[in-house]
Amino acid sequence: MERAATGLRKIVAEALSKAPAEDAAVLAWPLVCGTAVADKTKAIAFAEGVLRVEVPDAGWRKQLHDFLPHYLVALNRITGGKVERIEFIFPGEQKKDIQRSADGRFQK
Repeated sequence: MERAATGLRKIVAEALSKAPAEDAAVLAWPLVCGTAVADKTKAIAFAEGVLRVEVPDAGWRKQLHDFLPHYLVALNRITGGKVERIEFIFPGEQKKDIQRSADGRFQK
């Protein structure tokens, strides 16, 4: 079974590597974060090295922030190193509404 999963990952990674950069990172998010997280979050845009992911609330933002290093490595493995940062935002939140605090977390 593990061999099948590895083969499937290779096929998906190859397909995503051929997709435009702005699409590949968004499409890869559910694969990288897993089903449980993908059910609660949504990758909405990728531009200038930043993947913006919508999260339901501050609790989810905090929890996912702890997994940033893992997500970045996995996304870059699939997308060929195009993702520099992930921003976790709330539904409807605009980029100008987000400010980075001293510890690197994004807050309104």
